[in-house]
Order: sequence, then C-alpha cells, then structure tokens
Amino acid sequence: MNDHLQKTKWAENVILVDVDYTDKLAFHLITNFERMLERPIPCADFAQWIECVAIDGGLQPLGPEEPDNTARQTQVILIHGKDKTRMENFVPSDIMAELNGKAFNGKMGEFLISAYPVEDIADGEDLLTESLKMITTQKEVKRVMVVPNAEDANIYNKVREALRQVDGKDKEITVFVMNPSPASHGRKANFCEEILGYSLLAALGIKAEEIEKKICKSNDNQ
Repeated sequence: MNDHLQKTKWAENVILVDVDYTDKLAFHLITNFERMLERPIPCADFAQWIECVAIDGGLQPLGPEEPDNTARQTQVILIHGKDKTRMENFVPSDIMAELNGKAFNGKMGEFLISAYPVEDIADGEDLLTESLKMITTQKEVKRVMVVPNAEDANIYNKVREALRQVDGKDKEITVFVMNPSPASHGRKANFCEEILGYSLLAALGIKAEEIEKKICKSNDNQ
C-alpha cells in the first residue's frame, strides 16, 4: 500500500480509477468509432469524463443555493503502472505534470486529483483492490465510484470480495463495467453497477443521436 495514500485526508466522495485499463479502453473506443462514424475522434476530455462518472455514481449537481462549489469535494485517485506516465487518449494527458495534485471545479463541486504508481511489491490489481478496501473503511467517505478492469474476471472478483464486508447502508458504492451481467440490474450485493462506456463516449464527444443516425443510414443502404 502506498504510504501517501494511507495518510490521505478523505472527502465524502471518492473516485478510484485503474488508469492503464481506462486509457486502453478509450483507445479502442476511438479506433472503433472513427471507423464507424467516418470522422476523427478527439482524445477524451478528462474533466468531463470524471464529472460524468460522478453523475452516474449518483452525485447530484450543486443547486443555486450552493454557490461555493469548493464546499463539496470529490477525490479522484488514479492508480497507474510504474512506467505509465501519460494517459495517451485523454486531455490533459501527463499524469504527474498535468493531473497529479491538480483540481478543477465543476457542476458537482471541486474535484481533487491524486496519482499513485504501482510499486514493485504489488501489481496493479492488488494496489487497486487494497486501496478500495482502505477507502471503504473510512468513516468520512460516503460515496465510492471505482473503475477497475472488470473485463478481467479475476480482477472483478477481487473487487467484489473487497466490497463484501462493506455496510451497504453506510456507503453508496458504484462499480463501472463495460458489460454488466444480466443479474446485475440495480443493486448487486452491496454495490451498484453502471456502464463505463456511457461516460467515456460523452467525454469523446460521441452522441447517441450520431450513432443512431449512422446505423439508420447504414441500414438504408443495405
């Protein structure tokens, strides 16, 4: 476990991200949709993606009676490979120079970003699941949103085991996946699942209407 992560002062809302997996997934989406939509797809807007994750995780926009958007804070914890220095398919992209230690204000409040590389003593999935266990034991943390490589059954099972002991009445936990199982509608065990692709498509500037229009046009040409 990273010593700095253990000493973190936690906010009520936390987003935990497997950077290597998320960046790789963004690349595949860019490649596939450039071919499908026949247009260039820009890199994903990191801030917009994080805000979309927060919304899908149940965080509500601040109301007009809450003008100080720094009063509500969400911590964004980025777990990345030791040799992973950039999110090649996001902007900003440089993990340590442009993301770590930075913050931005949005409709849901202030987002504080911290990045932690995988150390030699632990691989990425262990650091993520151990971090998840620690975060969910913090009394001040009320909402947790985790983006693991859930396409790997072994990692997904580790995440599920890490959440098994969490009191579902005390925490709101959302696990983001690309392909939820048929049995995962609504609350599954003591956490909810949301589809990761929706937030990434929004951050890539790809709208559902554009996809539907392209599909309809393709069907008409058949």
